[in-house]
Amino acid sequence: MTVDHQAGLTIVTLFPRLLDTNGDAANARVLAQRARWAGLPARIVLVHTIADLPDAVDLVVIGSGTDTDLAAARDALGTLAEPLRAWLAGGVPVLAVGTGWELLSAGLGLADGSSVDGLGLVPGRASVLPARVADDLVVDADGLRLLGFENHLRGYSGATATLGAVAYGTGNGDGTEGAVDGSFIGTHLHGPVLARNPQLADRMLGLASAARGLTLAPSAQTESVDGMAKAARNQVAVRLSLTS
Repeated sequence: MTVDHQAGLTIVTLFPRLLDTNGDAANARVLAQRARWAGLPARIVLVHTIADLPDAVDLVVIGSGTDTDLAAARDALGTLAEPLRAWLAGGVPVLAVGTGWELLSAGLGLADGSSVDGLGLVPGRASVLPARVADDLVVDADGLRLLGFENHLRGYSGATATLGAVAYGTGNGDGTEGAVDGSFIGTHLHGPVLARNPQLADRMLGLASAARGLTLAPSAQTESVDGMAKAARNQVAVRLSLTS
């Protein structure tokens, strides 16, 4: 059967030149490839200005940046405040990592005691931790064990809900990690997080597919890759002396 390309998924990654410090823009490639393996055409649109936005968006990825680029990244994201608000209200799956997530919040603190206003699109605020965190991060999240690494100066509070409980690492700084608000996910997990945790990618793809009346079906390729990702997660769990 020939699949109509128009029935495929459009995945946008926002400002990858500013927000890709830890390779998190690659989460878009993970989503696209897993969609293709499941028989769904998918394309990635790199959005550097509002003019790059496609007519329809099915999934959104926002990576992390450096504190030196915070003002530039906030101003860039600000040009897309209305589309972002519409995507969030419309249930479009949005994954934001690190500062890309923090800039969508009410605001974030800086090491010198000052703060930067966020766009106020998601509940919560990022506050400075006693010291920078750079280590493995393991999160138990609604039946999934998510692994990655964290490299951040700020924790987070005031989220509607969190991604899960921290089994190892710091996360938000209060025993929880991330933020969830409807179809929005914010996290400190790098890796990229969707490459190391493909089940989370499939949850996002499942939401986007269902919204378009499409079916996401696992393939032999996804099962093979999932097995490798699981083995890598198990190795980390053993190294950290974590039980499954």
